[in-house]
Amino acid sequence: MQTPSTPKTSIEGKLFATVLLSVAVATGFPFGLTRLGAPPVLAWSGGLLLGLTAAFLFMRPITRKINQALQSLQGGLLNFRDGDFSISLALDSHDQFGELAALYNEVGEILRRERAHIHQRELLLDTVIQSSPLALLLIDQSQHVIYANTSARHLLHQGRPLQGHLLSQILPHSPRELAQAIELEQDGLISYLEGEATHTMHISNSTFVLNAQKHRLVLLREMTRELTRAEVQVWKKVIRLISHELNNSLAPISSMAHSGKLLSEKIDSQQLAGVFDVIAERCKHLTEFTQGYARFAKLPPPVCEEVPWDTLVSRLQPLQPFTLRDTLPSRPGYFDPTQLEQALLNLLKNAAESGSAQEDISVRIQTDSHGQLLTVADRGTGMSDQVLQQALLPFYSTKPGGVGLGLALCREIADAHGGQVQLHNRAKGGLRVTIWLPWAETS
Repeated sequence: MQTPSTPKTSIEGKLFATVLLSVAVATGFPFGLTRLGAPPVLAWSGGLLLGLTAAFLFMRPITRKINQALQSLQGGLLNFRDGDFSISLALDSHDQFGELAALYNEVGEILRRERAHIHQRELLLDTVIQSSPLALLLIDQSQHVIYANTSARHLLHQGRPLQGHLLSQILPHSPRELAQAIELEQDGLISYLEGEATHTMHISNSTFVLNAQKHRLVLLREMTRELTRAEVQVWKKVIRLISHELNNSLAPISSMAHSGKLLSEKIDSQQLAGVFDVIAERCKHLTEFTQGYARFAKLPPPVCEEVPWDTLVSRLQPLQPFTLRDTLPSRPGYFDPTQLEQALLNLLKNAAESGSAQEDISVRIQTDSHGQLLTVADRGTGMSDQVLQQALLPFYSTKPGGVGLGLALCREIADAHGGQVQLHNRAKGGLRVTIWLPWAETS
């Protein structure tokens, strides 16, 4: 049940009542003064003066209230103009000013909610952009960087802030190919050498108008891993195709060579039997060759489990001796033991074939909160810059009779675990190969 509300008195009604009262006073007093014997003109002027005085006294509270209400509204609107929506009006009246104050408070509450909502969305957007692996640069028309996320700071300024810097101050400290692409506003793929590692990035530029000024948005995306995976998939497809065709040809050739040898024995022809033996031997060699590539092309997904490091070391030592550097971590490793053992064995064999002394071949295992780092080092001949860039590619080998699968298989195993392989020449000669694997398995 609704209770009756207090009737609202309009400002116009109050003013009208006051004016009527002042007129009544002004017109009533002359008659009283005339009856007292005062001259008519004096009576009229005196009555008018008394009426105006009375009107002023009656209107003063009303005008004071109006002034206070207008000042409150003015202050609130000034706060709105300055972007402050936290002020509410406390006008406890039942007239139009009270309604206006209630409407003002309602609008202020809506604006406060909208501002809080927008602020939360801005925080979410900034968090997403800052944590993105995509490097982002926002540049104004005077070539100042006005926004850069974490990836951009690490890529172009060694993690230091970029906001406020001129683009010309930053680019000289960046890789030459990358700086040139940003300066010339190029779009597409670029490659550059950082240390002994080759990086491939995709760069895109877009322009738009913000606050009546032209701005440029630069996006840089690391494509090395994606391109490497795509490249490996192409190699695998080629290997499977070649292996299939070779196996289809080798099987009947091997069978015919065996039949030919049996016939040569019946006719007692040693020379012909020797020819068939050579054919059979080459068929066997080609079969083993294609099977090695087939194993690379059909590498199954890793089945990761916890493995004590001493178990892994004890399995590798008899197969290829090495020196263990530092103590083993107490926390067990997390990987596919069969695949990682194969990768490390390939690296140890490469180290032994590099001309390094056996005592200079070492393995170091380190762990932290992010992952596991395994390092195989030797004091062999090392690699040239050209070989370092291509050593992880399938079919690439500098060894006589090499098939170019050892390092490619290591990279494929590391990629399947969500990790990576890096090769570096050592300062006093030799090669250092590192395998980094995350703790969590990555599909």
